[in-house]
Amino acid sequence: MSVVGPYVHNIDPIIGSIFGMYLWWYGLTYALGFLNAHLSIRRERVQLGLSMRSVYNLSLFLAGGVLVGGRFIEVAFYEWPFYREHIDLIPRYWLGGMATHGLLFGGLVGVWLFCRLHSRPFLRVTDALAIAAAFILGVGRIGNFIDGQIVGSVTTVLWAVKFPDAEGFRHPVVLYDGLKNLMIIPILWIVARWRPPTGVLTGIFLFLYGFLRIFIDFFREYPTNLMGLATGQVLNILMSLLGLALIVAPFWRKRGRAKFTVAGTVIPEDSVASAAIGWRRVLFVALLLFSLVIPSDWTQDVPARYGKRHAGIAYSNIYPRIDTSPPGAQPKPDSAEVLNQSIQPVR
Repeated sequence: MSVVGPYVHNIDPIIGSIFGMYLWWYGLTYALGFLNAHLSIRRERVQLGLSMRSVYNLSLFLAGGVLVGGRFIEVAFYEWPFYREHIDLIPRYWLGGMATHGLLFGGLVGVWLFCRLHSRPFLRVTDALAIAAAFILGVGRIGNFIDGQIVGSVTTVLWAVKFPDAEGFRHPVVLYDGLKNLMIIPILWIVARWRPPTGVLTGIFLFLYGFLRIFIDFFREYPTNLMGLATGQVLNILMSLLGLALIVAPFWRKRGRAKFTVAGTVIPEDSVASAAIGWRRVLFVALLLFSLVIPSDWTQDVPARYGKRHAGIAYSNIYPRIDTSPPGAQPKPDSAEVLNQSIQPVR
């Protein structure tokens, strides 16, 4: 009879391959998140006054912003010591490297650009996307777990996990965070039914995401490097404060204080039948498929990291030998590399 206890992680992170490019469960979570956001926008398009063409435009700006923002923060803040010596590798998403806070930042910038170009109210659009954002970040954490990333401190709890690249059994903090993100969804859904002032849903999402993550991150082994705290914790605090400000702001304004409004219906600028969405649909599908090639949140020597869990991975022009830990590199808090440097690829 089996006994429930600590779990040894040995999940194959690869779905399959095509033309020498591997497709990953981690990347699939991005595709599912983008698709869910697109469907959410379609459901709300009349209330937002969006044509189907604008729906695809917003979906493209959102997905593009997430992909660019996640990559930018990763390269610029976490792995710059490596990438300044390998500038040519920056566009190679298929080697990994995406920062969670960058996903949020990039997504918000993408939505803001869309709103500027299409003269739409920014906070009203972000309110409509709040539930989709929580879903994206929730399923994304499942992808992190499948890859074996974001390990916690050593523990003896019954649900401890032995991750592939870390010594000892550890808190599965990535699952804690994923559950937290998914639990935000029913809260947002209930509040949305009350028709709160514009910006409140966005504020609740930002506040709950950042504030609750502060406590979850105590189970990690963060390096201390900014104001006595890990960079991720500083971002959590700033996100919490921004969310709180958005929640409180409408009630400080005289006409918005303690008043809930019902959103009106706006006639979209053109019909579904007449919307010119052909190439936009193709580009959106291309972004979904491109997301599948992203293997992890940290840049990897793919054959060295995953060879034990997926037989047959070989070095190639697509997956070269690399060493992502040059002298002076600051390890990323979310990565198992912080905890165990026993696996070091050869250049």
